[in-house]
Formats: sequence, structure tokens, C-alpha cells
Amino acid sequence: APGTTTTGTTTTGTTRASGPIPTRGRAGRTRTAQVVAASGLALALTACTAVGGSADDEDSGQTTGQDGTGATTDGGRVVLVTHDSFALSEELIAQFEADTGLTLEQRAPGDGGALVNQLILTKDAPLGDVVFGIDNSFASRAIAEGVLEPYTSPAAGEDVARYAVDEEGYLTAIDVGDVCVNVDREWFAEAGIPEPETLEDLTDPQYRDLLVVTNPATSSPGLAFLLATVGAFGEEGWVDYWAALRDNGVKVAAGWSDAYYVDFTGPSSEGGDRPLVLSYASSPPYEVPEGVTDPAEAPTRALLDTCFRQVEYAGVLAGAENPEGAQKVVDWLLSPEVQADIPEQMYVYPVDSSVELPESWATFAPQAEEPFEVDPDAITENRDSWIQTWTDTVIG
Repeated sequence: APGTTTTGTTTTGTTRASGPIPTRGRAGRTRTAQVVAASGLALALTACTAVGGSADDEDSGQTTGQDGTGATTDGGRVVLVTHDSFALSEELIAQFEADTGLTLEQRAPGDGGALVNQLILTKDAPLGDVVFGIDNSFASRAIAEGVLEPYTSPAAGEDVARYAVDEEGYLTAIDVGDVCVNVDREWFAEAGIPEPETLEDLTDPQYRDLLVVTNPATSSPGLAFLLATVGAFGEEGWVDYWAALRDNGVKVAAGWSDAYYVDFTGPSSEGGDRPLVLSYASSPPYEVPEGVTDPAEAPTRALLDTCFRQVEYAGVLAGAENPEGAQKVVDWLLSPEVQADIPEQMYVYPVDSSVELPESWATFAPQAEEPFEVDPDAITENRDSWIQTWTDTVIG
């Protein structure tokens, strides 16, 4: 309940008006980030169904076709199963259909975690031909459950290989996003307190009652931040770290939109009192006033020494009716045109590091040079127990 305080940790579950909130799903949450505020804010992603929770059994059935009927001249189609915030320019989709003679049909059974669950439940009668949106917290599970067929795209370069989770090519990296603590620089300047830089800094008493994070059981960024602490402090240290954050007054919100738009003190918030918030490295550009070009003048910034990198993958589904079409979709997602479209459409970084980012991203949204990492197999094996331990430690 809002305002409930437990062992120094305030937990919130405020419900916001729905508004134009596309959802992005990883790790069992709806991808509710990317809230586009009236000011044009379109921050990257969020969270909101419980990890391992039930998913809606109905998919969107969304179909695109050149003639508006869902059929191309040769009647072929390829079915893309994805999370419910997959977004690319209509022009790119139309060009794919024109180039291949295929209709691209999209089915969205839910958020990222629900996506993997549904693929497993339906693997004997696949929902489609190709999947996009499995992330590195669920990748090993999808592979182990046999829902994918190996495919190595000729368009896959060194950047794709860098994020490979298996040697057989079951999954192909498409985009990445850094989950990091963001800081309200103006608040700290006015308060005369130095901005924190590291995870360890956040436990310093001078930052007591200043940080708001999200619950890893109900939020994808929350799970990513939990994994960042596992990567930083190891199996022996991450629980003690969270106990220290708890004792330092960390606030836990149910989802990203509550944390960012209600609790945070940044320009887009509704009068919050927390100048440190869990968000994304791609969030600061959308807070920069028009005309500002100097990063030092940006009102917020990401603490790049606190980040965990989320990676989203595509793969050909086992038992696909159109495996050749599925391969074409994977190739298309790696094309320069699609990779260049990803930042503005889905508010994450393209996996291809040679793609030119929007000017504001290049200036105000650098990626973390050394984000924390956790082995995907370890995530699969320990995810549920880590969340339970976190809950016992922080919420009580």
C-alpha cells in the first residue's frame, strides 16, 4: 500500500492513469516503460507483471499487409511472436513485405516473461514462425525448453557474436538497454551534496531516503538492478548490500512509471522527493530542454557504474510453418535500416554499434563501458530464489 514503511524501506504501489504507455516486457513484467509524456518524454521501458505470473492466453492477432487485408499477392505470410510493445516504422514493415512477398503478422501474448512462458506452453503447436523479445534473463530457459531452432544470420557481425548466449545460434541479439540509477543533478546542486557515482555510494548515509528503485518481482528494471548487485557483489555479498540499502531508506515502487513520474524529483515527475531513481541510460535525453547541447547542463544523468545490460534476442521457432520466412525476419531485424530505427521506436540501443544514434543519444545517453553481468544460466537457475531472498531482505 502507498506510504507503507517496512524496516526503513518504503514500498509503493500507486496506480497511474493509463495514458499512452506502450509496454515492453522482459523478465515477467509488462514493458510499461516508454511512457511518452506530454513534453515528449519517451524513456526506455518498464515493468509490471509478476515474474513467473500467469499470462493472457490471447494474442493480439495483429496483422499487417500491403493491401490492408493481411494477404500479399502470393498469399505467403510469416508470423512474428513478440512482446506487446514491439514497434518499428510502418515504412520498414511495408518494405520488408514488398521485398519478400510475405505478410508480416505480429502476435503478442504479453510481456517478455509471459512471452517465454507462452512459447514453452505452446511448443508442440507453435504460436508463430519467429520470436523477438526474449531477453538475457530468460534466454537459457527458452533454449533449454526446446522452443527454438538454430539459425546464424549472414547479417550477424561481431556485435551480435559478443552477446551470444549459446554456440549453436539459437538466439540472435537485436538490441541492448542499460538499466542504471539516474540522478537529478539540479536537486544535488541546490542541496550542496555531491552526486553519487557507484553502487557503494548509494549506501552512504548522506544519500539516506534519496533513492527509489522498483520491485524485481513486478518490474523488469527492478530485476535488472537486482542482477546488477549480484554481478557486483557476488553470491556472498549482494544480500548484505540490499540490507544496507534498506537501512539507508531505499524506497521500492511497484513499477517504473511510479518510480520515475511520481517519486523522482526530475523535470518530468509529479513532485516527487527522491533525486535518485532506477531507470535507463537512455532516459536523460528526454529531460534535456530544447537548445541545450552541453552534457554538463543536462538536468539528469545516468550513473554508468551502476548499470546492468539487458539484451533482446530473436530466434526461429521450432516447428515453424515458415522457417525460411522466419530466417528472413531475423536478417531484416539486423539490417542497417531496422537497427537505425530501433532507438526512436523502442528506446533501446541497436546491437550494431556502427549505427549512428540520434544526436541527443550520442550526447546525453552514452552506454556503460563495463556494465555488470550475470551468466544467463545462473539467472535461469537462481532467478526465483534471488527474488524471494530480495523480498525477505528488503520488504520483510
